[in-house]
Amino acid sequence: MGLQLVWFRTDLRVHDNTALAAAAAQGPVVAVFLRSVEQWQRHGHGANKIDFWHRNVRALKESLNALNIPLLFRDIGTYDGATKAITEIVAEHDIERVHFNHQYPLNERRRDLAVLEALKAKGVSAHGHHDAIAFAPGTLSTGKGEYYSVFTPFAKAWHKNVTEAQLSLRDTPAKQKPLSIGNNAIAALPDLGGTPVDKNAWPAGEEAAADRLERFLQQRAQRYGEQRDFPAVAGTSELSAYLALGIISYRQCLQAVMSRNGGHLADGAKGLTTWVNELVWREFYQHVAFGFPRVVRHEPFQEHTRALKWRDDDEGFKAWCEGRTGYPLVDAAMRQLVDTGWMHNRLRMVTAMFLSKHLLIDWRRGERFFLEHLIDGDFCSNNGGWQWAASTGTDAAPYFRIFNPTTQSTRFDPDGEFIAHWLPELEELPTKARHAPPRDMLTKLDYPEPIVDHKAARARALEAFKAL
Repeated sequence: MGLQLVWFRTDLRVHDNTALAAAAAQGPVVAVFLRSVEQWQRHGHGANKIDFWHRNVRALKESLNALNIPLLFRDIGTYDGATKAITEIVAEHDIERVHFNHQYPLNERRRDLAVLEALKAKGVSAHGHHDAIAFAPGTLSTGKGEYYSVFTPFAKAWHKNVTEAQLSLRDTPAKQKPLSIGNNAIAALPDLGGTPVDKNAWPAGEEAAADRLERFLQQRAQRYGEQRDFPAVAGTSELSAYLALGIISYRQCLQAVMSRNGGHLADGAKGLTTWVNELVWREFYQHVAFGFPRVVRHEPFQEHTRALKWRDDDEGFKAWCEGRTGYPLVDAAMRQLVDTGWMHNRLRMVTAMFLSKHLLIDWRRGERFFLEHLIDGDFCSNNGGWQWAASTGTDAAPYFRIFNPTTQSTRFDPDGEFIAHWLPELEELPTKARHAPPRDMLTKLDYPEPIVDHKAARARALEAFKAL
């Protein structure tokens, strides 16, 4: 049984890790992580996500140490350096087999293909494992054998076809005999710019992720269906950052749900089944990225919308970024994003639709801004959400669906609690006035007038889409 190399990427855990379990079953294991800061920045990830990534690699190293698995660390800058780094490690340590878990966006697939070809040329076997999703892309398809482009039939097929084997947890490796290979020091991150978010709000490591899952299931999950849309309520799982980097797996989440829901995923407690659907949404967007690579090339899924005439409005975009649009719910959400690196999901829809419909600014500008700030930034989910809001994507909102920010505010933040927290200049206003501050008080409040009229903006957006 020769030495096995496990290449960690967005699967930073030792529990329920398909590639790690497979490697440990075939021989002693050594691990490697290739840090690609320049590539991540090219992909749009900002300091919050990269710092979280870095902290979780350090946590992974500690977990591997407990299993006597050394972690090799290489700084490669871009994906172009992956082939050289992996082949050198394979040669230096006489690796028998390389294991990794698949990633599905285009650049990651091209990187992996280059590494596989180089290893094959050297007579070294390598195995890619499907770990982040239940179904390998292409294995869950429509009656015509095509990739799904609408979520609801995808979800129905997912629930109908998912097997116990796909949901079973992978074995955690036993502690192996020490190897004569030492850990590499994990170099400090370069200056990424910006002000980092509160790290205490996002602790690193599998234990932190498992604790967050447990607290969600005990305290919030039963009411998730009713409370998840209210940003002033701590009603969501706040696991997205951990799922994005594979610090916890979808299987661990679903097993925990089934243990509380009589073994069911699609029926039973409404809060639990609603949350399961959110996990299935994450898988749906991974399939979309693989099956329709144009979305990874920053093109709209709905190809006819390429002709849509977006407005050049740098001032409007700046006001949106800074939370100065004059629509309190939009502004509070944007300030939450910039300050914490996270935004409530309902508000991601509201703010994205405001930029793309009210201001008629290209959704790709907002997509980039989100990814730059989000600690849970995941290309597939972020792109899918933005294209949904802009009515250019899969399962997209009809072009005539345009959220009224004030209505959204009164419905989902009825007492203006969320608004008052993030817009302290409006805190002294009566509850109802926080949703649309009286014009004659704006100067005193140091709060701007709305930068666009809702009715006029809606009419403008409808005309732009009708012109297609």
